[in-house]
Amino acid sequence: MAGVTPAARVERVNGPLVEVTGLLEPTMLGIVELGEAALPSEIVSIAGDRVVLQAYEYTGGLRVGDPAVFRGLPLSGRLGPGLLGHAFDGLMRPLSEAPRWLVPGQSDAAATRTWRFRPVAGLGEELAAGDVLGIVPDSGAVEHRVLVPAGLAGTLEWIAPDGDRGWDDAVARVAGRDILLAERWPLRRPRPFAERLGDVVPLHTGQRVLDLLYPVARGATAAVPGGFGTGKTLLLQQIAKWSDADVIVYVGCGERGNEMADVLDSFSALVDSRTGGRLIDRTVIIANTSNMPMMARVASIATGVTIAEYYRDMGHDAVVIADSTSRWAEALREFANRNGELPAEEGYPASLASELARFYERAGRVTTLGGQLASVTVIGAVSPQGGDMTEPVTTNTQRFVRSLWLLDRELAYSRHYPAVSWTGSFSRDADAIADWHAANGDPAWGTQRARAGVLLAEADRLAGLAEIVGTSGLPPRERMILLGGRLLREGVLMQNALNDNDGFCSAEKGAALLAFALDTIDECQRLVSDGAAATTVEQFDFSPLLRAREDVGPDDAAAVRERAERFLAELAGVA
Repeated sequence: MAGVTPAARVERVNGPLVEVTGLLEPTMLGIVELGEAALPSEIVSIAGDRVVLQAYEYTGGLRVGDPAVFRGLPLSGRLGPGLLGHAFDGLMRPLSEAPRWLVPGQSDAAATRTWRFRPVAGLGEELAAGDVLGIVPDSGAVEHRVLVPAGLAGTLEWIAPDGDRGWDDAVARVAGRDILLAERWPLRRPRPFAERLGDVVPLHTGQRVLDLLYPVARGATAAVPGGFGTGKTLLLQQIAKWSDADVIVYVGCGERGNEMADVLDSFSALVDSRTGGRLIDRTVIIANTSNMPMMARVASIATGVTIAEYYRDMGHDAVVIADSTSRWAEALREFANRNGELPAEEGYPASLASELARFYERAGRVTTLGGQLASVTVIGAVSPQGGDMTEPVTTNTQRFVRSLWLLDRELAYSRHYPAVSWTGSFSRDADAIADWHAANGDPAWGTQRARAGVLLAEADRLAGLAEIVGTSGLPPRERMILLGGRLLREGVLMQNALNDNDGFCSAEKGAALLAFALDTIDECQRLVSDGAAATTVEQFDFSPLLRAREDVGPDDAAAVRERAERFLAELAGVA
């Protein structure tokens, strides 16, 4: 049996790599506690009597001969009420609620409090996995549903009355088995569902350049590669604040502690437009910052996705934001090098691609065991050293994501935010999302997106030529293309996160702004075709178009269309 063995002792310590002998019946990925402090570690290799462990805590002070205890269980997290609105470390231990400290807690505070359980199922009902037993009304801004666990079905023999319950208290009995308010789940094991859906429904992020040009579907995957200073964290925070998901799981993996403190502060202060409460009340934060143990980064990614799947099973749409997967990959490289594994490209382990695939494949839009439609969308930041987009994490990530939002250093330095490049980004679901828009009242969405992409590419090509011959040396039609590229960039794609009208943009307002810009460009081309001087058109006051994104409310598409109508009438009168 698994348990304490007198001969189980530490034989070697090399940073996070620990070798142990004497464990009784060890199993791969089982948890072992090391030394008097019971440092958590995970079995990654078994060779006869010698077991190699990956320690998730700082191993300073751990000595050869210290005891080792095999717990016989995989790395697991406790899932229950009390997750929303709180921050945890990479091993799902609660952190201090003071956002400026982020100190690992010494006890599980959520496990000691009680929650009101309100039953909804009736005695004698025949229940299946995923059916709702009851709800916990005071656990965050979305409804917390207590479900029949996977693999269990039968008659409801007993259910707790309306009242307070702790995490370890039984709330129901189905087919002779007690169901607790909270459950433990192995973090590396995907939670089951009934069916993965193939239809595409867009996830609205509130960021125009993404929603109009490089959309992401619910249950899909996206990556945000970019060098230092290109605005990755700000873009991810904007998505967390404004996307139309029900639950946000924000994983700070190896990032600076002050950034995570800013996330906690801003999410706690921001009023959630969906619920009227605080944004933090539908957010779970996993903070494994750069000053925390490196190997816990490996666990933090799995922790975040597991929590998202937990809320997905309740019927909610969840988004996992991982900032950044590069720091997670660095932890994999650190341990692989200490373990003597044969290094692949740039020292990363050969298993890097499969580890990335394992992470991203847990995304999906599914039918839950309870028959509801729900999703987990995964968005990961990539921080290539020196901005090298050919390094292994970036190139391998592109193989597994449906959308790529490449951040451009030149755009960022020219103060164009979000600095999403229209030359290196892509969306593999764009055509399917165009079909969705067409079926939901906007048949022009796909055509306008395609026109904008062609115009931006042509404007970039002509900009290089204009640097050689000068703008005045180009034909009038090509000068209007250059003008059109500027109007698209400054009037549609740029977005001011600090402006109340522009920080978030509804799908209707975004479509109206894009139509405004394209109609203006068409009118400019008509004017020069009819003999108007290109210089006269270029000197026209386009500020009503350029200011519309900040002057008009975030949901006021009608005001954009009214402004466009007046402006185009004035533009048509240019001689």
